[in-house]
Amino acid sequence: MRYAALLGIPIKSKISGGMSHNGVIPKKRTYMFEGTFTAIITPFDKTGVDYVSFEKLIESQIEGGINGLVFIGTTGEPATMTGEEKKTLRDFAIKKVRSRVPVIFGTGSNCTRTAVENSIAAKSEGADGILVVTPYYNKCTQDGLRLHYEAIADKCDLPMIIYNVPGRTGVNILPQTAGKLARDIPTIVGIKEACGNLEQIAKTAEEIKGTQLQLMSGDDKLAVDIARLGGTTLISVASNALPSEYTKVMALAGEKKFDEAQALLDKYAKLNDLFFCEVNPIPIKYACSLLGLCRNELRLPLTPISEANASLLKEEMRRLNII
Repeated sequence: MRYAALLGIPIKSKISGGMSHNGVIPKKRTYMFEGTFTAIITPFDKTGVDYVSFEKLIESQIEGGINGLVFIGTTGEPATMTGEEKKTLRDFAIKKVRSRVPVIFGTGSNCTRTAVENSIAAKSEGADGILVVTPYYNKCTQDGLRLHYEAIADKCDLPMIIYNVPGRTGVNILPQTAGKLARDIPTIVGIKEACGNLEQIAKTAEEIKGTQLQLMSGDDKLAVDIARLGGTTLISVASNALPSEYTKVMALAGEKKFDEAQALLDKYAKLNDLFFCEVNPIPIKYACSLLGLCRNELRLPLTPISEANASLLKEEMRRLNII
């Protein structure tokens, strides 16, 4: 296979803390996709994507010290965007980020051919990696999952993060499947876990131990718990509003200061719950509108946050002196 040259080597990674070529054992493997990455919202206005707000949002993230950005993932509402809108957004994102942080594009689909095409496009447009959610609605088997990801990797050699969010897709990447994918396809460099089941995630951590596959949290609330299991990365919704705070959580966790990281995360526990009091990204988009980063504009079938939840969210942001 064409992955042979990559076997055993994490994509776009480096070894730090030692000299691997003169017999010194490296202390730590540092990955490109490490720390806190924001699953960024897509600001809309009545006519389309609001690129003035989008640039403002990107700059606020980079100024906040974020480690990377994920565009047109679930939080970016790609299901309601046209192919042309996504292409324009990807081009804009690459141009505005200017290689200051890694850029990952969501390219998943429940049609394997479409996911392949999206991934090839992401590479041609300059992405550093791709985030590929499990096929939704079709409810494929574990063999189907494996073949789906193999087909994408065969046509696109960008570093791939597979995304497990069974609550949305109806498909669960089982630990054994994650382990097999890690061993068979070196370009799969991460698994974003949002299954919500720490027991399963612990089993996945065991299955992928010693491989290039990074364990990544797709759940802000479980970020430190997953870091304790060996997780290297948080792909965050909350960091749309609080990039520096959630970046610090993972920086502390990366230094094995888990209690400090958890204490900081706990400070925002109630706020984080409110960010998910209605389906994502309804609450976080409202929060960002309160910060002056975008309009509170969503596309049907998503609707603006209810008045009752909006009041609770605004009150908590005020209590924390965020607004």
